[in-house]
Amino acid sequence: MKTFFTLLLLFLYTSIIAQTDQKIYDIINDVSANRIENDIKTLAGFGTRHTLSDTISQTRGIGAARRWIKSEFDKISKNCNQCLEVFYQKDFVQKGANQRITKDVWVVNVVAIQRGTKYPNRFIIMSGDIDSRISDPTDFSNDSPGANDNASGMAGTIEAARVLSKYKFENSIIYVGLSGEEQGLFGGKGLAAYAQHKNWDIIGIINNDMIGNIKGVDGVIDNRTFRIFSEPVPPTETEEKRKSRRFYGGEVDGISRQLARYVYTTVHTYMPEMNPMLVYRLDRFGRGGHHRPFNDAGFAGIRIMEAHENYTQQHQDIREENGIQYGDIVAHVNFDYAAKLTAVNAINLASIASAPPTVTELEIGGIVEPSAKFKWKKIDDPNIKGYKIYWRDTTSPTWDHSRFVGNVDSFTLEGIVIDNYLFGIATVGKNGYESPVVFPSKIFRE
Repeated sequence: MKTFFTLLLLFLYTSIIAQTDQKIYDIINDVSANRIENDIKTLAGFGTRHTLSDTISQTRGIGAARRWIKSEFDKISKNCNQCLEVFYQKDFVQKGANQRITKDVWVVNVVAIQRGTKYPNRFIIMSGDIDSRISDPTDFSNDSPGANDNASGMAGTIEAARVLSKYKFENSIIYVGLSGEEQGLFGGKGLAAYAQHKNWDIIGIINNDMIGNIKGVDGVIDNRTFRIFSEPVPPTETEEKRKSRRFYGGEVDGISRQLARYVYTTVHTYMPEMNPMLVYRLDRFGRGGHHRPFNDAGFAGIRIMEAHENYTQQHQDIREENGIQYGDIVAHVNFDYAAKLTAVNAINLASIASAPPTVTELEIGGIVEPSAKFKWKKIDDPNIKGYKIYWRDTTSPTWDHSRFVGNVDSFTLEGIVIDNYLFGIATVGKNGYESPVVFPSKIFRE
């Protein structure tokens, strides 16, 4: 009997951890709006960070900006006993690669890796963009402070590194400043190719592009809502998988969409004052961001950004016309809001980095039966508590029902008709953290 109650208490304790881990609240509280403000002002102070701008000056241009970013990562690493591997990753892009590349240029990313204690080759990535632009995308000389687009996302990435470097995680975290976004997403393309060359196991990338504006061009002021963009399924999926989806569903259940739902759920759990919007689209209508090259390579990737954009402050020459102040200047950035969205990133990085790997070879059955059946390949890890089955109505955007089924490799949900729901499975660690949900990849009949 004593053993039974001990196990019961352990179960309750580990269940509570996933909902109320004090570490996550500490991470939220540690994010500093003041530090983010200082970093945004520093980045905007380089005058222009255009991809083709000066690389020699110590005070102006993208060269000075990326050296400063690297120095911040180096400083963070020094404070955590060299816990970050900081380096430049670069690719040479020739003049004429597109209309925005008017001269040969090195597109240089600044990368900082915080290695996981158990899975050092599994990575969750947070990115911001280094570069900026004004009305003419080829103008690399005139002032382009890029305070919100995208010093805000870059400052948030640096701040997340400051906060999370105080902890150790099972999986690795990458903090990266990507260049060349405004010229054609070249930095993301370069790092995605680098990741493939290095055989990195990428859990996903959380791209932050414009996280500092709360007043939309339509006059709406909102400091709580933000958008999570995600594509439905990877562009690299096979024809066999595409045909399978037609008959069995899963049109909105690709790996990026599961990452988006993970962020949505984590925010609702730990930051209920925030209002995450799941946007079922790769990016804004007809526009793009630096998660897309990772999606193109078959990796999970999402974009986090403000809900209400102000187009008078994006890609604009700095000027005033008819009482409207155009240009992406520091005065338009809300630092408290940028801190909130930085905290959104930090708690999801921490949660995913603390979680066990996802299951593989997940199969689903139960055709013409009053139950849904599952079988999968278990993860070889003694710190895994077990597995949780999720399901939802076929029209629901979020996982609304779940059942923890223990450390098994198969389970049958009695009384749940497979026709009426969509299903997935998450791996649950003994520390209470869950992996992103995996959607079934195969059908079986018995």
